[in-house]
Amino acid sequence: MDIQDYDAIMALWAEAEGLSLRDADSRESIARYLARNPATSFVAEIDGNIVGTVLAGTDGRRGYLQHLAVSETLRSQGIGQLLVEQAVEGLASIGIAKTHLFVFCENAAAQRFYERMGWFARDEVRMYSFNASDNLNV
Repeated sequence: MDIQDYDAIMALWAEAEGLSLRDADSRESIARYLARNPATSFVAEIDGNIVGTVLAGTDGRRGYLQHLAVSETLRSQGIGQLLVEQAVEGLASIGIAKTHLFVFCENAAAQRFYERMGWFARDEVRMYSFNASDNLNV
């Protein structure tokens, strides 16, 4: 994934159900994210068109998958699985063995997808967020 792909990536993300876009997905924020995580995020292309994405990075000890999306007409063809595998391999190549992701509770299709790939839900933890800004959309 390269920041020059940003407009095409955002168009795909905007169409993906179950994917929440926030101000943190601005061009500047994604550019910083890619600079900090240069070999872990990927796009899938067909005939020069971006048809899939995965944004992945690390905090230095754990990996995080975010914004996996595949064009609706190309789903169930292995593109999403390949993107996840590439992201996990990219993280492993820099020493990250364990990766987490977040799925909206009502996104049953995404939950089934990840479970088929061997991911498992963690019921013993709860996600908390803290917003240090006045912007509720970060």
